[in-house]
Amino acid sequence: TGVSPSIGKTFVCANLAAVISQTNKRVLLIDCDMRKGYTHELLGTNNVNGLSEILIGQGDITTAAKPTSIAKFDLIPRGQVPPNPSELLMSERFAELVNWASKNYDLVLIDTPPILAVTDAAIVGRHVGTTLMVARYAVNTLKEVETSLSRFEQNGIPVKGVILNSIFRRASAYQDYGYYEYE
Repeated sequence: TGVSPSIGKTFVCANLAAVISQTNKRVLLIDCDMRKGYTHELLGTNNVNGLSEILIGQGDITTAAKPTSIAKFDLIPRGQVPPNPSELLMSERFAELVNWASKNYDLVLIDTPPILAVTDAAIVGRHVGTTLMVARYAVNTLKEVETSLSRFEQNGIPVKGVILNSIFRRASAYQDYGYYEYE
């Protein structure tokens, strides 16, 4: 998840999935942002028979994953925007999907909406082994990060780490004069 919108959480999640799949691991990315998810566009797949359809019983869990252009990297897109995303994520069907995915893939990544925007990330967090959060350098404040961590903590979900996105490397103000030796 991310702290707030437009910080690169989907970009980070998709790239993490791509890198891990290149180590010969089967990776599934589930787009759980059923309000504004666009992972299918980012990865060049369609949005037909996605997560929302699975959760309302119109899609089959076992055939929902779509291959991407990267070997061993599959995607379950968000599907059509439902009127009740949070309620769908609380369903038994979502638990069944996560269970199926964890048995059929080496790694399952779930991209959720920002924790400060809606409760979906906390709902999904109850079903996962590790929660990571993305914050954007010079955009998200320390207070926003602390508030986000607190929301997870209040729901009994430990956050294992925060990924700081969009850091630009600048030249150092110090000159490198090389090594010298003591004699």
